[in-house]
Amino acid sequence: MRATREEDMARTLSAMPRPMSSLPEVLNDAAKRPRVVDDCLKLVDDEVSDKGGLSGLAIKAGFAAVKSVKPGFIRGAVEALLPDFSQALDPVYQEAKRDNAPLRAHFVKNAGRVADALLTITDARAAKSPHGVVKGAYDKLRGTAKKNVEAAVPRLGALIEKHAS
Repeated sequence: MRATREEDMARTLSAMPRPMSSLPEVLNDAAKRPRVVDDCLKLVDDEVSDKGGLSGLAIKAGFAAVKSVKPGFIRGAVEALLPDFSQALDPVYQEAKRDNAPLRAHFVKNAGRVADALLTITDARAAKSPHGVVKGAYDKLRGTAKKNVEAAVPRLGALIEKHAS
């Protein structure tokens, strides 16, 4: 029995490579988003708690001050930043997918780019914040922010790898 034109077309379309999903599509998918946000909150908590020394004390104090703005402030910030963060990190994500590179390793290899992309967004958001406590804490910690964000990239890469699979 000969295949119909529609069957031939369906077979052809199914054989074509599918476009790679974008990082915003992956991380902002309604079914995954609550787990992504929870994992982001854990990442932030783990990074802050791992900090030591005098700079660690400053980071912990700043984080406590920001958390005290209102209950759920950090969760709200993560939820608000996730779309912009995922868009900013999409080029690094697409490179990893294109090169069939492990996501975590590719993010670590590009830690400086990842940090710059995220800090560009947080700089703009902090400047617009109506909360003086948030602005003050951000301004005090901004000088060491790139180093601290780069240190978080292995966990961030693992988080993305987990949700992209």
